[in-house]
This record gives sequence, structure tokens and C-alpha cells, in this order.
Amino acid sequence: MALKLRNAITLIFGICAAGPALAQSAERVAAHTDWTVFVASDPKECYIVSPPTSSVATRDGQPAEVQRGDIRLFVAFRPGEGVSNEVSFTGGYPFREGSPVTLSVGTSTFTLGPGRGDSGEWAWTDPSDDAQAVAALRRGSSAKLTGTSARGTTTEDTFSLSGFTAAVEDAEARCR
Repeated sequence: MALKLRNAITLIFGICAAGPALAQSAERVAAHTDWTVFVASDPKECYIVSPPTSSVATRDGQPAEVQRGDIRLFVAFRPGEGVSNEVSFTGGYPFREGSPVTLSVGTSTFTLGPGRGDSGEWAWTDPSDDAQAVAALRRGSSAKLTGTSARGTTTEDTFSLSGFTAAVEDAEARCR
């Protein structure tokens, strides 16, 4: 399952980065303000994705300039595997081993575990937290993801949640 998930997310991540050239495999089907909906058909998978509205990096408490790959927050649905509301994040760099990523929405905080055989550049909520995390994202106006790179840089990425509820409902309906 982890390999399948990684391949699917890599595909969607590639589409976000490369644009329509890769759209034969997964199709961009809708946009809801700051969130985009993608659907892949074999197997059926639906995702919403958004880039951050702001990013800040610090090292030893001081602002730092860093080179990062694409930064994206995702929510995925895979009905064939019984997966819904799966929250994942790619920070554009390898996360420090053993260092969790934190998702903050209003007063709610969730821990995302990095890794799963993907060079450590992805982090996921625990499946038992997915529904609660998505509920918090629906209620919020912004989300902040905080992580630490393998080099010790702390990053804070802020995501707008404008359009999140419409996008997540759209993706869920498409993957029923």
C-alpha cells in the first residue's frame, strides 16, 4: 500500500509541478479558490491539493534562505482501499529523521509522521487522525505546517483554506 500511495502522490505532485503535460494519468477536474481537485481512474483516486500562501525558514532562530522543492498540502480519497480524508504534506526537502511535522489549524494541532520510504520528503497524519484533521481544516481559515529539515532548518508554511470545504466535498463525491 505504501508504494502504491507513494506512486499516486508522486504522480499528482508531478502534475502540480509539471502542469497539463502529465494530465493523461490524472485529470485536473475542478478548482475551488485556493484548492485544486484531481482524479485518477485506475485505480480510482481523488485528491485535493494546494501550495502555501507563505513560507518562512529559520536556522538557530534567525531567518534563513533555503532552496526547497515544491511545497504542497494534500487530502486524498482511495475508495478501493477504504481510504478517505488522508492528509499528507510535502515540504520540498527531506525532513529530519524522527522529527515530526506539525499541522496547526486554529486551536487544533496534529502530528504528521515523515518518511515511508520516500526519501523523507513526505509526512502523513496518522490514519486515526485523518477525519479530525479534515474537520479542523474545514472549520479553519488557514493552516500552518511546521517541520525541520535534515540540515536543522525549521520551516513554517501557511496554507489558505479558502475553498477547502468545497474542494474536499467535490473530491469525496467523485470517489464514492
